[in-house]
Amino acid sequence: MKVRPVCAVCLLERGFKQAKMATDDEELQRKAVKKLLEFLAENFDSKHTPPHIGYLRDQIVLDAIGKKDEDIYAKLKKRSNEIALELLPSIREWVEEAKTPIESFRRACMASIVGNIMEFDITGHDFDLKDLPKVIKEAENELVIDDLEEVYQLIQEKKNILFLTDNAGEIAFDTLLVAELKKNGCQVTVAVKEEPVMNDATMEDALEVGMDKIVDRLITTGANPSTAGLNLNDASKDFLDVYKKTDFIIAKGMGYYETFTEFEHPCPVVHLLRTKCEPVAQSLGADRHRNVAKLS
Repeated sequence: MKVRPVCAVCLLERGFKQAKMATDDEELQRKAVKKLLEFLAENFDSKHTPPHIGYLRDQIVLDAIGKKDEDIYAKLKKRSNEIALELLPSIREWVEEAKTPIESFRRACMASIVGNIMEFDITGHDFDLKDLPKVIKEAENELVIDDLEEVYQLIQEKKNILFLTDNAGEIAFDTLLVAELKKNGCQVTVAVKEEPVMNDATMEDALEVGMDKIVDRLITTGANPSTAGLNLNDASKDFLDVYKKTDFIIAKGMGYYETFTEFEHPCPVVHLLRTKCEPVAQSLGADRHRNVAKLS
């Protein structure tokens, strides 16, 4: 999926918010915004995916401020993990109260999808973490693309699963879906980002929420540079070896949707996400702020 004209608004606003997060010095903020505007003026065209140009934006902003090697989202990610872990027992109980195996699977998917609202600095996307339990339990009301029946049938046959995580915080809710996959006899490999990129989950986040205790294998994409989603041309050989041998891929979040549309894949892929921005919603033929389980 390539950048749309409206993406410029989000790219600039998010860049400004990152500058404010990184420094209180208005002169440095101004310098960062100026550099970003110059970059967008020269490079904002339809050959880029949003995650690619977003990565370049991040580098320009943080380099201008002198914090290119810092994880400015570190505290926010840690707090997101803490809050999600506090909420996790009640959501797990709700999943386990399901009357049938497929209902339990669907509820775990709802928790994983709605956890995807834990995103920061997206224009027009606001959320309150305290509302998560209620929103998760009502998630099916906003599931506008629902391929979960077919996904459930596929995991009965395709047992080697690659699970690609998205953000910190929501990765705690992903553990519920991984547990359901394991109940269905699947071998599950979970991949997180190699290096910090915005609030995406890294190995540190996976270990913090206990993902390593339930999966068969926990790896990183090995991508250099790390971006939202994944450009397969940047992934490590170790990751690609796993990717090419998998039977089925579960890809969380808008970044994977935006980047995976640029590649052919060796197996079916289901995208679990919340349509937090208008271009992604339009690409999927859905309204904004809706839940999606799209099998491709």
